[in-house]
Amino acid sequence: MHFPTRYRVVISLMLLLLALILLVPLAPYALAYVQGAGGVANPGTELWREVRQGVPGQTQVQGTDTGTLIGAGGEQWRRFRMEQLVPYSAVIFAGVVGLFVLYFLIRGRIRITAGRSGRLIQRYTLSDRWIHWFMAVVFLILMLTGLVLLYGRWILIPWLGPEGFSATAQFCKSAHNLTGLLFPVAVVLVLFAYLREALFNFKVDITWFLRAGGYLGGKHPSSGKINAGQKAWYWTVVVGGVLLCVSGLALYFPDFVQSRELLRNAYQVHTLVAVFIIAFFFVHIYLGAIGMEGSLEAMTSGSVDANWAKEQHDLWYEEVRGQPEPDPPGAGGIAAGGVASPRPDD
Repeated sequence: MHFPTRYRVVISLMLLLLALILLVPLAPYALAYVQGAGGVANPGTELWREVRQGVPGQTQVQGTDTGTLIGAGGEQWRRFRMEQLVPYSAVIFAGVVGLFVLYFLIRGRIRITAGRSGRLIQRYTLSDRWIHWFMAVVFLILMLTGLVLLYGRWILIPWLGPEGFSATAQFCKSAHNLTGLLFPVAVVLVLFAYLREALFNFKVDITWFLRAGGYLGGKHPSSGKINAGQKAWYWTVVVGGVLLCVSGLALYFPDFVQSRELLRNAYQVHTLVAVFIIAFFFVHIYLGAIGMEGSLEAMTSGSVDANWAKEQHDLWYEEVRGQPEPDPPGAGGIAAGGVASPRPDD
């Protein structure tokens, strides 16, 4: 079809205008591509990218974190908890228990080398023992309920089903929260009850650590009333207990915490410190109740055999041995605060 010249000019101009209309909006993208930016930021895309990253914005509701729609740190902590904390802590617990089972199979129970003497030394008063068992009961409840909340999804759901685990987890959560209010009281009582005995003696305690307390063989190193390992456990309970109390109270009263980041940090500290203390607790239980003859008696009856004291805590034994108290009339075995003097016919 043949168009007159004037029509061809009009058609060409219209096509050129159409091309400009289509291509001009693409010019910024082309320019960005040439400059190596790879594209021009889309305002909507950038907005939601910042929302997912936890970048705060502006809102009519004024308050702490009100401008943050999504806390990116929460997802990071969730992934850390699921992918690292749960499996790695389980490996730590299993490893500690496994090592002591292996140690027990190889070494057996550590006996009093000289045998029982039949003479007793008072080691802890009634108030000392009450404080110890008060802390023990509170800690055990918190530990067991906390472990259910940490591992219950994997261990209990196959046994109880989702509904059964839900009810169990709710009960454990309530028990954990209520018992947790007693934990600060227990920490303060333990702090003041054993503080003087738990102060480190550098020379004696370093030697004890270097010789691993004699548990790997050789002569048992010297120690005072409590050895370096027990001192380490004491300070773990006190310092770790303070961290658990502070972080636990932050989680218990979230309205007083000023940001989600602080709450998340409190949760992280609470969980990680609890894992460390529980692992150390397994060591304490083994050495204090299972692996060593005569140790548990210190916190049940309050007294220990003289030969046990001489072998395990020789410096303390010499201290109390030098200041014996006479037996009460008609008694023949226990001298409070010192080694009992045997009867003439013993």
